[in-house]
Amino acid sequence: PALQDALPMKRMPTIKRFMTPFPLSVDVQASADDARAFMAEHAVHHLPATEDGRLIGMVSEPAIQAALEQTPQDADAADIKVADIMARDICVVDMSERLDRILDQMARERLDAVAVTRKGKLAGVFTITDACASFAELLREQVRRSGGGEAA
Repeated sequence: PALQDALPMKRMPTIKRFMTPFPLSVDVQASADDARAFMAEHAVHHLPATEDGRLIGMVSEPAIQAALEQTPQDADAADIKVADIMARDICVVDMSERLDRILDQMARERLDAVAVTRKGKLAGVFTITDACASFAELLREQVRRSGGGEAA
């Protein structure tokens, strides 16, 4: 059976409902090492990169790790800036966008995260983790609405 048959909904939810709001961000001039420590401290794997408060790109934990591993031993890791390793060509969506469209795009383009904006300003982040959590929540809602019990 098609998923749409299994999950009848009155209205498609927007990404606003499931994004991580008020995301942490890192300045493009921060060192990769500082960005990695900040990510570890806050248990996140993606950070929007900003310059003068404007969204410029996104840096991920794997990108930082790869950059630091490629740094020669005699080089100073503090010299590697977020601007040097961040992805500039990122997916940016408005917070009113339908969740299904974002999930389709993330799957098609194999995206780990998207930046979410409101009126052009960074408002949130939506990651693979958020996608899994949103799907789980929607499934639980559908089971409750149908009067079903816990899944076997």
